[in-house]
Amino acid sequence: MERLKICMVSDFFHPGLGGVEMHIYQLSECLIQRGHKVIVLTHKRGQRQGVRYMRNGLKVYYLPFLPFHDNCTLPTFLSFFPLIRKVLLREAVDIVHGHQATSNLAHECILHARTMGYHTIYTDHSLFGFADAACIHVNKLLKFFLTNVEHCVCVSHTNRENLVLRAALNPINVSVIPNAVDTRRFQPDASQRSKKPWVTVVVVSRLTYRKGVNLLVGAVPEICRRHQHVRWLIGGSGPKQLLLDEMIERENLHDRVELLGAVPHEDVRKVLVRGHIFLNTSLTEAFCIAIVEAAACGLMVVSTNVGGVPEVLPPHMTKLAAPRVDAVVEALEDALLSLPPPEAAQSVHEEVEKMYSWQDVAERTERVYREVVLKPSIPLRERFLRFLRVGPVSGKLFILLVALDTLLCWFLDWWQPREEVEMAWDSPAWRPFEVWLSILFRVPGVDFTVTKTN
Repeated sequence: MERLKICMVSDFFHPGLGGVEMHIYQLSECLIQRGHKVIVLTHKRGQRQGVRYMRNGLKVYYLPFLPFHDNCTLPTFLSFFPLIRKVLLREAVDIVHGHQATSNLAHECILHARTMGYHTIYTDHSLFGFADAACIHVNKLLKFFLTNVEHCVCVSHTNRENLVLRAALNPINVSVIPNAVDTRRFQPDASQRSKKPWVTVVVVSRLTYRKGVNLLVGAVPEICRRHQHVRWLIGGSGPKQLLLDEMIERENLHDRVELLGAVPHEDVRKVLVRGHIFLNTSLTEAFCIAIVEAAACGLMVVSTNVGGVPEVLPPHMTKLAAPRVDAVVEALEDALLSLPPPEAAQSVHEEVEKMYSWQDVAERTERVYREVVLKPSIPLRERFLRFLRVGPVSGKLFILLVALDTLLCWFLDWWQPREEVEMAWDSPAWRPFEVWLSILFRVPGVDFTVTKTN
């Protein structure tokens, strides 16, 4: 089948840690293994700037844009266009695939790519509300930017319903493709668990309000009072870590609660295999890949019943609770009374392996790509009229913005014609042996800064 050239775009990527970052990396790696070319566009992170090559030939452009808030670039709408245009032309991209609603870089790149005539896809990874000012603002901008998108992908059915309502999309153009986990890296190891009668509850999460740290702070001392044989292993960092420190000091739980701080993703498995139960207290989740990783390591999962979490694991692997302290405590006690034997961990791992596979996710995503590239391009007038659905006033403002984007595109095409843009070096099929030979003999004009990641 025809080889596709795909550009993944997001403000969230390695070396950042999180579900979106891992999703982009794992999906890109599998698409490369299927014979496609994949590049990633993101902003600079510290000294990491320019072009880097990661494992299996994933080429990453760390563009010289500074993050403004929460690792997202400052919205500029038009100033990124010249550099983004040159990258897309150099790489001869077929499809631009943006990720995450809060990524300004993804949305602006999709806008410019659509103006240049490229096919565009968007993947949503989070749930947002409809009432507070921040969500209203995000939803309005999302409704505008997704007018440029030919197809959307969501990680759960709950996520799909949420996105369709927020952005007023046609449900036909929204697919559900879940996250997955590399089960080869998340193998159970019961020998690492604490011996009886001790039971270890593991928490690995960013310590933020959205991750339900307040519920965790309420549940830990209550469980410790009721069950003297329970220990806690908490990994993660964030602005709410002070609440945990204060709780441990107040309840004198220094010998029962171990705080690990930030845990790199390559070390998450080492933390998980030490536990019997994994606790997730998130207040909102579109999918929650952390509970899949925990189940793959053979842990019993206790999670708040929010968002797309009920869709992720079958009932015999997870205990669900309302997002209240008393409900979380009750679910934990139920899990403590129904812990499976250590030898059952391998069968649970095999079951998770069948349910969630990155190869399956890549195959389903490829089918979406193939459908999108067959869609005909729409006339410029029709593209302008589509923005009227955004709102009677804001729609006209967005039409003006797209018109300016189109004029800038025409000016750039005149100032530097597309045929004069130097094409990037492109291997027909990535082979690590060929890369090291190229490094050895110093292929001219090719930047071989190689970053190996786990």
